[in-house]
Amino acid sequence: MSSLLQFSGHQHLRHRLVLSILSGKHVRIDKIRSDDKNPGLRDFEISLLRLLEKVTNGTIIEISVTGTAILLKPGIISGGALSHDCPLSRSIGYFLEPIVMLAPFAKTPLQLTLRGITTDEHDLSVDLFRTVTLPHLQLFGISDGLELRIKKRGAPPEGGGEVQLLCPIVKQVKTLNFVDPGKIKRIRGVAHAVRVNPQFSNRMIESSRSILNRYIPDIYLYSDVYKGDESGKSPGYALSLLAESTTSAIHCSEAIFKPGVAPEDIGLEAARALMAEVNLGGCVDRKHQIPVLLMMVLGSEDVGRCLMSEPTPRTIQFLRDVKQFFGTSFKIVAAEPGSSQLLYSCYGTGYVNANRTLA
Repeated sequence: MSSLLQFSGHQHLRHRLVLSILSGKHVRIDKIRSDDKNPGLRDFEISLLRLLEKVTNGTIIEISVTGTAILLKPGIISGGALSHDCPLSRSIGYFLEPIVMLAPFAKTPLQLTLRGITTDEHDLSVDLFRTVTLPHLQLFGISDGLELRIKKRGAPPEGGGEVQLLCPIVKQVKTLNFVDPGKIKRIRGVAHAVRVNPQFSNRMIESSRSILNRYIPDIYLYSDVYKGDESGKSPGYALSLLAESTTSAIHCSEAIFKPGVAPEDIGLEAARALMAEVNLGGCVDRKHQIPVLLMMVLGSEDVGRCLMSEPTPRTIQFLRDVKQFFGTSFKIVAAEPGSSQLLYSCYGTGYVNANRTLA
């Protein structure tokens, strides 16, 4: 079959599944941890496949007996009101990232409730998702009714968190032309502490301010304290920061508690990470290169342009995979000689959401 694409290995699994569903091309991924002591798919990857089955209609997923190979034949993205329990091996952010790339092209608006861990060190926390990822989607005209509600927080290892994603549908995404990073005008942040002394949030805020106050006066860090049932099942605390520029470019960072590390050190870690991210420049930070580049590929038949820092290894592989699924190549040039900022441009495929039901 000409539309079957083959890949090996467990890395980049999520974005390959997303590209398969959007492009309608079947995908086979084999050699999934085949040399591992414990070969095959992990519980969170199987859970993601189940979630994709819920969000789509007619998708066929075949997993080999050993779990080291999968075949996905994509159906249509259906959307609707759904709920899903995420395993405690990965946080909710792991599942939100692929879903938010698919949801705008569903048949009906998505209302998805996810339960599990809301913040861990592997994936984007739900705070950054709400304050950074969703505004990036708004650049492409996906805005009316786009919302993430954090109902309960859940720290690892026991979780107990709950969030609800509301995502509207669009016929087409807008072409992006975002090449002026502007100057940083304000810094915002959320410090949360659950099932520990509420003072921990304030200690994180004060220590991060000791760095951030040197650079900019407009800083507002919010202390988010959850009590009782809403605070999940495990103690934990974290600080999420974002810096917004005069042209609405956003850079973000976060730091999460580790056993034996004081809240002050977490605050300093988040502040330094934010400074490093801002220093890289561009209009989109490294954590959001992939969703932005994907939406540029799906944009109307026109040239989309965006200024970003150097691509991460994940982004480089994503660009190669996009070429296979959509035949779209990006032109990447230095913004100016000697600059680490790069201008990414591509010709949009003019992707139209044929699934949507006309109101």
